Amino acid sequence: MKNLLRPMVVLFAALTVVTGIVYPVVVTAIGQAVFPHRANGSLIEKDGKTIGSELIGQQFDAPGYFWGRLSATLPNPYNAQSSGGSNFGPTNPALADEVKGRLSALRHVDPGNTLPVPVDLVTSSGSGLDPEISPAAAAYQAARVAKARGLSVDQVRALIARNTLGRQWGVLGEPRVNVLKLNLALDQLKQLD
Repeated sequence: MKNLLRPMVVLFAALTVVTGIVYPVVVTAIGQAVFPHRANGSLIEKDGKTIGSELIGQQFDAPGYFWGRLSATLPNPYNAQSSGGSNFGPTNPALADEVKGRLSALRHVDPGNTLPVPVDLVTSSGSGLDPEISPAAAAYQAARVAKARGLSVDQVRALIARNTLGRQWGVLGEPRVNVLKLNLALDQLKQLD
């Protein structure tokens, strides 16, 4: 037994140093050197103050802003500590109630909009933190935002087009719009007028 104890302790100590100290330090150093913005959480600053992250959605419910996907981290929307899907199946009445509630809110704030509501505006994402919506979801909201801001619909649509990201590497995923970045661009556009 004594012959096994010493190698086990040495191996345990060596692996602890390699996997608990050396590896995290090397990976952190590479991340900070190669892509520091992403390694630090892809934070967005405005006037020297951190206002959010490109990677985590934020709650917008004023008519003059674009709304993102529903958050599944209720009662505190977009709480990264509670990340996870709602686990509501398609036949679950709670999912139907959630969709009806969001449809009602969308119709209430923009009663004249007769366009079909994109599914990503009435459902939450797998993580419950999705910061992006489809270009169709942004286009659905363009008239409401334009009216609330005193802008033309064409100005708002042009802003959506400038803030639409294509597929990753040209083939993966779908085109998308980061809601926080779009709303910040909208605020900047209003300041320039």
